[in-house]
Amino acid sequence: MKVEIRSVFRENKENYGSPRVHRELSDRGVACGRHRVARLMREEGLQAKRRRAFRVTTRSNSDHRVAPNLLNRNFEVTDVDTVWLGDITYLWTREGWLYLAVLMDLCSRRIVGWSLSTRLTDDLTLKALDRALDGRNPASGLMHHSDRGSQYTSDDYLGKLEASGFVVSMSRKGNCWDNAPMESFFASFKTELGDRFFSRSGARREVFQFIEVYYNRSRLHSALDFKSPSRFERELAA
Repeated sequence: MKVEIRSVFRENKENYGSPRVHRELSDRGVACGRHRVARLMREEGLQAKRRRAFRVTTRSNSDHRVAPNLLNRNFEVTDVDTVWLGDITYLWTREGWLYLAVLMDLCSRRIVGWSLSTRLTDDLTLKALDRALDGRNPASGLMHHSDRGSQYTSDDYLGKLEASGFVVSMSRKGNCWDNAPMESFFASFKTELGDRFFSRSGARREVFQFIEVYYNRSRLHSALDFKSPSRFERELAA
């Protein structure tokens, strides 16, 4: 059993605690109890990486339009492509900063669009939005929720949301908990992948691998009954 546990733990880059390890073993047909897995992990000194605290990174512009908080922390969504969450984070490399913009489907927690850039401009969020629109083709009426950062309140970005028939919602000023699932994703991202890289090209490769291969397709999510976003969407569609 310890060999099985170590295998799951290492395959997931030491990111899984005992609940996820137990669920992965169960999915593989390994008979085990949750408390036994936790005990054996303690005996082996296997502990998941710890998350960092939230850090506010929003840069607002007082001249831009803002929207009310229509989402109002209602994070229980039953259908995909009804609410998307957006946010930006910073990644350090020896060649300089990279900025990562992400759009998440609130129902499945799948990352539906993302973009990396060396500049913190409107193009960063617009490219993430374009990727999400191309990949998902959502119906009119989808709610787009973000903070009040200038990249989300710019005329170009709001114009594209309105042209797509989206409803715009924004967190209250300086309140990261209004977008908690997105903040939680970045906390997991930086705990499991890190936020310091040797080069920008290396960071791009690792971000792609983490989001498209690992997070969306195989990482077990506690909010989804320990299923990956892809599996959750497949089962929801079925």
